[in-house]
Amino acid sequence: MIGASAHWRPLLDGALAARANEAIHAIAGALSAGTSNAGEEKAGFSLGGSGTPALALFYGYLGADDHTARIDSLLEYAMEALAAAPTSAALYSGFTGVAWAAEHLTPGTDDADPSEEDMNEEIDAALLAALAGPWSGNYDLISGLVGFGVYAVERAHRPSAVACLEAIVDRLDDSAVRVDDGITWFTAPYLLPLRNRSEHPDGYYNVGVAHGVPGVIALLADACRLGIRTGRARPLLDGAVQWVLAQRLSVRAGARYPALVVPGVEPQPCRLAWCYGDPGVAATLLYAAHALGQKDWEAAALEIATHAASAAPEDSGIRDAGLCHGAFGLAHVYNRIYQATGDELFADAARLWYRLGLDMRKPGSGIAGFESWRPDMEIQWEADPGFLTGVAGIGLALLAGITPVEPMWDRLLLVAIPPRPRAAGRA
Repeated sequence: MIGASAHWRPLLDGALAARANEAIHAIAGALSAGTSNAGEEKAGFSLGGSGTPALALFYGYLGADDHTARIDSLLEYAMEALAAAPTSAALYSGFTGVAWAAEHLTPGTDDADPSEEDMNEEIDAALLAALAGPWSGNYDLISGLVGFGVYAVERAHRPSAVACLEAIVDRLDDSAVRVDDGITWFTAPYLLPLRNRSEHPDGYYNVGVAHGVPGVIALLADACRLGIRTGRARPLLDGAVQWVLAQRLSVRAGARYPALVVPGVEPQPCRLAWCYGDPGVAATLLYAAHALGQKDWEAAALEIATHAASAAPEDSGIRDAGLCHGAFGLAHVYNRIYQATGDELFADAARLWYRLGLDMRKPGSGIAGFESWRPDMEIQWEADPGFLTGVAGIGLALLAGITPVEPMWDRLLLVAIPPRPRAAGRA
């Protein structure tokens, strides 16, 4: 069972906390019934979607000892399914995601003796083999280099994981694009799904956490914090921060950052969300600032976050409740920024979005009353048990709002912002 943290404070109280608690237990009951009735096979092994690692993560933070057997069963199924079917290394849909969940939910792994048997040693070997040559795949969090790095950071006490991080930094360096306003990474058209490829046949630069440069910033900050390949990682990090800050749009109201920078096309502001938009950009910048004691980055991050947190809900573009681009994603990001800074503006913004997310709940529909908005699907509202857009993620965000347990599951989102350091580094 994951224990309480000395510096994480429950944000919600009173009637709002009671509503959150009731929703959590409804989610737990619905997920329990779903896995019992449909079987784990239907869930699959995706960490980011509705696979068994996502469900194990929710039960791990639910905190009751009687869920231990369920967590073990969910992870065991994921490992067996992974061994039976070829898959990619992608964090959110491949073998590093399953391994991340097992590492995260296994007690004592952070303090493990490197000489002890390592359950993920073979995963590291496979990842190192994939990273050995020139890299032509995605660089992003969801399916590329940054996501591999999140897995490796989770087990950075292991020499094989350090070797993976070194290789990841090298591949990021190899694929970086040096431009007048900093350092960035290009998403080539062959890496895009067909629908996106038709919209952007020449590719683009991505400004979202899920698929773009802000995710690189958070990962490189971890590499520098851990002292891994700093000779390469720190210049890349400085250049990436410079590039992201340079993409700010000259608008007085609304979002200040675009989702994409497409050569020859005027960039447009996007919705406010974790995956794309100002809240995610601000959170990853603040993560890097606090990790390395960088005051100028902190000031920039808080200016972006303050503007976003002050926006009217009707201007946000939010339509559903999930973590990725929904109400609880904003609630959690603002809660993280509040816990890291103590600024009540972000506490108020988080409470607002927790309330709005709970208002979206309609008992009798979806799962535990929550449905996910899928504009790319023929049926646009669906029941979703998963982490990024479904109720497992909603439940985790709600738990972070009412318990003293620090939600370190959000390392997956690159927003596990440490408290402000007492002594700042170079500015």
